[in-house]
Amino acid sequence: MKKFVNDPDHFVAEMLEGLVLANADTLKYVPEYNLVYRADMPSDEKVSIVQGSGSGHEPAHVMAVGRGMLDAAAPGGVFSAPPVEYCLECLKRMNSAKGVLYLVNNYQGDRMNWDMAREIAEAEGIKVGVVVIDDDVAVQDSTHTVGRRGVAGNFFVIKAVGAAAERGASLEELVALGDRVNKAVRSMGVALSSCTPPAKGTPIFDIGGDEIEMGVGIHGEPGRSREKIAAADAIVETLFQAVHTDLPFNGGDRVALMINGLGGTPVSELYLLYRKAAQLCKDNGLEVVKNYVGEYCTSLEMAGASLTLLKLDSELETLLDAPAQVPIRVF
Repeated sequence: MKKFVNDPDHFVAEMLEGLVLANADTLKYVPEYNLVYRADMPSDEKVSIVQGSGSGHEPAHVMAVGRGMLDAAAPGGVFSAPPVEYCLECLKRMNSAKGVLYLVNNYQGDRMNWDMAREIAEAEGIKVGVVVIDDDVAVQDSTHTVGRRGVAGNFFVIKAVGAAAERGASLEELVALGDRVNKAVRSMGVALSSCTPPAKGTPIFDIGGDEIEMGVGIHGEPGRSREKIAAADAIVETLFQAVHTDLPFNGGDRVALMINGLGGTPVSELYLLYRKAAQLCKDNGLEVVKNYVGEYCTSLEMAGASLTLLKLDSELETLLDAPAQVPIRVF
């Protein structure tokens, strides 16, 4: 294993410390709970939006903390759900007169720990709502889930509810909005390589030099099939077909199209994949009015990508256009 690591047990804590040091004017950090939150939150003028999942998927979710997005994130270790006490402290620190909404990707550990924290918080008088994200079309059940997995489509839920919260939406309105976005978004990924968690020191799965995992999960869970590598356009066609037919999307739909890198794919290759995905949208009568190319939900250094489509309406387009300020900067 070749990584920039000191003590693997301190990997996440040191990453979070560096993140906050680089954004000292806008973020605060509670080390004992892995809690990163907006320096100006909570506020009784808005619902607090929070999330916490395993680390290793950055910029999800801790690097989405900022105005118009998340108000706080409390990640667990690499590919590990945050403990109940992390989730509870996050809910308590972000308690607002308007309530707290937590977003949770559909993984058993994440849901169980956040649900337990919610019960405790509600017993203490905190108003809590939840939106579950399960946009991955690859498999119905996997190593970590009962039902579909939550992957890169999560970012559209964050963006929509984050923007609506800034405008003063109620907790009930935000839960309904988040559920609506989740029902309108679909994703599927493909891996060219495995990845190595720092504490493990070896790849989480084996894959041949001429193989790909079609429909891979972001923790390395098996997908739909192990296949021989093909031309990029053929791979995109497989991803697009799975996503396009699942909702289904129809000719005339206005959509947001995302090509998300899994951590080890050059941006040049991501744009190459976007080229074919955009062509397929046009060929199927979809109008791409929003596009996203880059790393949104990764799996450490895994080489691979995912394709996400979101069916838009006028409200969602407006919310996606709303201003946001997060630590990932584009010059």
